Amino acid sequence: MNQTEVFIIAEVGQAHDGSLGILHSYIDAVATTGVNAIKFQTHIAEAESSIYEPFRVNFSYEDKTRYDYWQRMSFTYEQWIEIKAHCDEVGLEFISSPFSIAAVELLEKVGVNKYKFGSGEVANNLMLDVICQTGKEIILSSGMSSFKELDIAVDKVKKSGNKLSLLQCTTKYPTKPKDVGLNVIPELQERYNIDIGFSDHSGTIYPSLAAVTLGAKIIEAHVTFDKNIFGPDSTSSLTIKEFKQLNEGVRNISEMLANPVMKEDNSGFTDLKRIFEKSLSVNKSLPAGHLITIQDLEAKKPSGFGASAANYEEIVGRRLLRPLSKWDFLNEGDLNE
Repeated sequence: MNQTEVFIIAEVGQAHDGSLGILHSYIDAVATTGVNAIKFQTHIAEAESSIYEPFRVNFSYEDKTRYDYWQRMSFTYEQWIEIKAHCDEVGLEFISSPFSIAAVELLEKVGVNKYKFGSGEVANNLMLDVICQTGKEIILSSGMSSFKELDIAVDKVKKSGNKLSLLQCTTKYPTKPKDVGLNVIPELQERYNIDIGFSDHSGTIYPSLAAVTLGAKIIEAHVTFDKNIFGPDSTSSLTIKEFKQLNEGVRNISEMLANPVMKEDNSGFTDLKRIFEKSLSVNKSLPAGHLITIQDLEAKKPSGFGASAANYEEIVGRRLLRPLSKWDFLNEGDLNE
């Protein structure tokens, strides 16, 4: 990825609903969108949860507890190896968010280049320290964190020497426009002087496009085959078609930002200006000696056949040296000094 390219991540999360086959279908579908990476979540129920964890939203009729849900969302080491191999095959970088140290240890065996540290984990210094010890790049989400909490996490990662980027994120599903917090992107950039990105839960492409214009270097959004699918993130996700639109929009905006237009130099429009700019003409037949007024003038294309319409004020108040017919071009040679 070059310096001006935005890194786009399509997060499958739990959209696979525990089905390995559906997960592999997402890999193939996301590969058609043009994004850089596909992200999963690595859950090991006994390491990250307990039977006392409540459901945030009742999105499962199959599971009596959230613990049961995490068990159903988990895959074996061998399956994760297959998942990563599939991502490599289709040209998508494999990323997964761990939710336990056991998950970090599994992902280290599977092989990852970077870790996404979820917003709910920012205060989990234990796991953050373990990830820092891997030496891998860390993408830290800021969804539920104050600046005070982020200061601690950012300082910890910087001291460890890991490459760090930070995502503005709002932990509301779906996120309404008034809650997106685009203003935080430049605030994070100024405060931490690292690459800042944007993790979106709006279910539309618009906040991410806006974030790129404000300098976001990473864009992350959830992906789904259908927003009507029962699950925790469906309504706040983008469809495959929307991800294609997002990718196209981000790439176009990136190119625009990388190629500033210099308004002080319009030399590239010389030929077009000859066509579109206008020459002065008279709008009625006028006799020699007539004193030119603004009511006598019209501007006609192309330029160069009469005095420039831009300089008409220099023409008004001068007398004709010869008669002109209606719609004749008006030149300096037709006027007294």
